Order: sequence, then C-alpha cells, then structure tokens
Amino acid sequence: MKTKAQDGTTQRLKAVLDVLADRAQGAAGGPGSAVLAEAIARVPLNERESELLSGGVPRGFKTLTTASAKLVKAGWMVKGRSGWTITEEGLRATVAFPDEESFASALAAGTPVPADTPLPAASAPADGADGAAEDAGEGAPAEAESGGHTSAAEQHAGQPAAVAIAGNFGSHLGAAEDWAPHFDEVQMVFDQEESVWKITTDLPAGAYSYKVAIDRSWVENYGAFGVRDGSDHELHHPGGQVTFRYDHATKDVSTT
Repeated sequence: MKTKAQDGTTQRLKAVLDVLADRAQGAAGGPGSAVLAEAIARVPLNERESELLSGGVPRGFKTLTTASAKLVKAGWMVKGRSGWTITEEGLRATVAFPDEESFASALAAGTPVPADTPLPAASAPADGADGAAEDAGEGAPAEAESGGHTSAAEQHAGQPAAVAIAGNFGSHLGAAEDWAPHFDEVQMVFDQEESVWKITTDLPAGAYSYKVAIDRSWVENYGAFGVRDGSDHELHHPGGQVTFRYDHATKDVSTT
C-alpha cells in the first residue's frame, strides 16, 4: 500500500506535467522551481511533507524534485537551461493517462503513450518545440525564450544562469519568505572582474543560516565548505552591512 507521502508525490508529478501542458506554447514552461511550486500549490504538502530538512527545504519539495527525474526518463519532459519544457509525448501523456491511477501505472511501468493519442485541445506545441527544448538543454542561447536577456551563463563560460543566497534572512532582503531561492530579491549579481557572485545587504545583529542555490531551485545547492547538499553556512553577525561572495569554482561563500 502506498503511503500518503508517496501518493502526494505521484499526484504532484502529474500536476507538474499538467502545469507544463497548461503553459505549452512552444517555449519553456518556466524555471523548475516555479513549476514545482505551482504543482505543490495544486496538491498541497501534508504535515509530514511540510517538515523542514537540513537547509530549510520542505521534505515534500525535495522528494518531488528528485522524483521529477522520472518524467524526464519517460520522455515527457526536458530540463533545459532556460526552463522545464513538456515534450509532444508528454502532452499526449496527459490525454492518454488523465487520472492519477493510470498516470502512476504508466510512469512506473514505462508504458508508452498509444500512437493514436491526440494532443490536448489548444495545447499543441509550435513547430520545433521539442527541438527547441532539447537545444536549450544542450547549451543553445536562451535569448529567444528570454526576451533577449543574456544571463551570466551565456556571458561567462562555466557560470550558472542564476545564484541565490537562500536562508533565514530572505525576508530582510525583501523576499516574501525565507529559504526560497526563486525570489528576485535573493539573487546574487556576477562580478566580472572578480569572477564571483555578490550580494550586499544590511542585517540586524543575530545568528543566520543560509545556503547557495543554483538557477532559482534547490535541485543544485551548496552548503558549508562548498559541499553539495551540505550543512548550512552559519553567520554570527554584529549588525550592519554584510557582503556575501560566492565563487562557483570552489562552490563556497565568504562574507565581509
């Protein structure tokens, strides 16, 4: 028998695909963190899934992040640099497996979508949508999907598209909540001269915990000593201005 946590994850995986299908217009459905957040909004976390793990990440969010790899393996979704994109096969899967039971069975068994399954109404991708998603995952320029905006990833080889300082002081930076790497207010700025990411802010005196999150999501994050999924950085601050510097070469953070 499935646990409630497992049932919730399966429902949210279906919600992830539904979210991407709703957004499908031949472009990326959006940053993975935004897609996951909407899926969780549609299928809320239960009490146990809402428990915070080390680093302040809800248990259910981490489980869903890991489980989303199943959608990629099934060929229903692509995780590209410019966002997550549903494939044409994924669109057809939403029609072939419309309820949770059939969806879960097909995903677990690797059941292919029947060849005669139509695309969902008003959700047909523009020509070349799948190709665009695959190209994005292989390092193609993202200007076409980002309104001409060029990220640090395009400007500087080896750098991520975005770096966030996510911790228990996000609200002090103006974010709507703490430990949420998708908010604009916690994004760091790349310093070309020093080749590091920086953010400067004023914080009240106190003890703070934080981690670095890449590309507005917890999928890739670094803690103390640059360890991936490591323990939190700790800052005992006397109060006043502080600058955080993240070096993507070492994956570590320094403060001044």
